[in-house]
Amino acid sequence: MVRLIMGVKGSGKTKQLIELINNAAKDEPGNVVCIEANRTMTYDIHYHIRLIDAQEYKLNNYDLFRGFISGLYAGNYDISHVFIDNLCKTVGQDVGKETEDFLNWLAKFGEDNNIKFVVTISADASLATEGVKQYF
Repeated sequence: MVRLIMGVKGSGKTKQLIELINNAAKDEPGNVVCIEANRTMTYDIHYHIRLIDAQEYKLNNYDLFRGFISGLYAGNYDISHVFIDNLCKTVGQDVGKETEDFLNWLAKFGEDNNIKFVVTISADASLATEGVKQYF
């Protein structure tokens, strides 16, 4: 399952994401991971959440991101929920076909491995392709 939260800067995406992360820390039976563009949520999320700064790993394209997520899961089969904050900023691209392909891959990977994904994108929702809109 992939859930996408998309909106312009200042629309409350991060606040909503933090609430979802903290609820998952209480409710999820498995491990919860949060990948963010920089360490801005360190003091806002529950200490049981594995917080990853994407800049440390130079996840600047979707292929690297796919490999990183696959590696996370290969190292820990107990991951049940992954939150990705500000996806397009992290990879340095605008919303487009590659974003759609990545979200489709996440959906398949999540289905195959029983992992839920919540992704935020800081952009006007009207810029989303039809394929991206299916995850709203």
